[in-house]
Amino acid sequence: MIRRILHVDMDAFYASVEQRDDPALRGKPLAVGGRPEGRGVVAAASYEARAFGVFSAMPMSRAVRLCPALVIVPPDFQRYKAASNAVFSIFREVTPLVEPLSLDEAYLDVTENAWGETFGTAVARRLKERIRAETGLTASAGVAPNKFLAKIASGWKKPDGLTVISPERVEPFLQQLPVDALWGVGPVTAKKLRARGIDRLVDVRAADLQTLRETVGSLADWLQQLAKGIDDRPVVPNREAKSSGSENTYPEDLTDLDTIRREIAEMAGHAISWLSRREILARTVTIKVRYDDFTTITRSHTAAPTRDEAELTARAVQLLDKTDAGRRPVRLLGVSVHNFCTEADLIDPERLPFDDEKELTTEDTEDMEDKIGR
Repeated sequence: MIRRILHVDMDAFYASVEQRDDPALRGKPLAVGGRPEGRGVVAAASYEARAFGVFSAMPMSRAVRLCPALVIVPPDFQRYKAASNAVFSIFREVTPLVEPLSLDEAYLDVTENAWGETFGTAVARRLKERIRAETGLTASAGVAPNKFLAKIASGWKKPDGLTVISPERVEPFLQQLPVDALWGVGPVTAKKLRARGIDRLVDVRAADLQTLRETVGSLADWLQQLAKGIDDRPVVPNREAKSSGSENTYPEDLTDLDTIRREIAEMAGHAISWLSRREILARTVTIKVRYDDFTTITRSHTAAPTRDEAELTARAVQLLDKTDAGRRPVRLLGVSVHNFCTEADLIDPERLPFDDEKELTTEDTEDMEDKIGR
């Protein structure tokens, strides 16, 4: 049976909630995030702001230079979570197969659905109408036979878009895609591939597998599958977090090592509290350090599963010895925990997770507030 997969992505979610709730903000270039003088970061930008080149994760100081008329509002995560809950309630009316990716996007498998719709396109249209009517927000949707194609499709005609890739359109659609449309291929990997003459998605298919492995490592086989339009990943509801952590951008660079250690210890405490609330253990602790020149490094340590506060905190602080913190000014610090298991898993060691994946992890939405900057 051909699956009908939807990827639904809310449009400029945080900014759209702000514009919905305050009519004075509508039609204006708007950024949600921290103050520019306090090294704030853009968490979301309205489409009016994006026209000036303002995008999420950009330093707010740069955003203001690009758009002097930019209106900046601090984030209100309680309102965003409330809006998200309303949207996901609509999703779950249609199908129990809803896989959240964040507060504002999800995959849905609507091959069978409560509305009795035969076509995924009809489900997507009804979802968009319901979301607009009940929340006052817009969403873009992609409909395709698999998750890879559905996610690309949802971003094709933003905002308020609907793009459908039917089975007979898969190949023509793939033919027009650049290599960085592939899941897992960011700017750095795309540059490496293009240096090898692999510029388009279809070039990945024809590439020598050994050459591809030398370029992207273990991703090679997976990318060739995607390049052929093959993605058998199921939609998995209630996906468990693979990591949790927090990070902070500081108003002034940190130069004192004792201060940096205290900051790391405090963030480790937040992660340990998260583990305790869920009654789970972690094998890996990771710290993130961004220096004043924006060079960013991570350092990790893996050992026996634990949520012991003293042990995990000590491990996080000791990782600073593998950095230049205290010798180079630091603008951002972060701590996260990974590779979870339960105490029951310790009875049967073969059940312990050994997931050492560093790049492709998900973070708990409770921790997003720390990523905006003060």
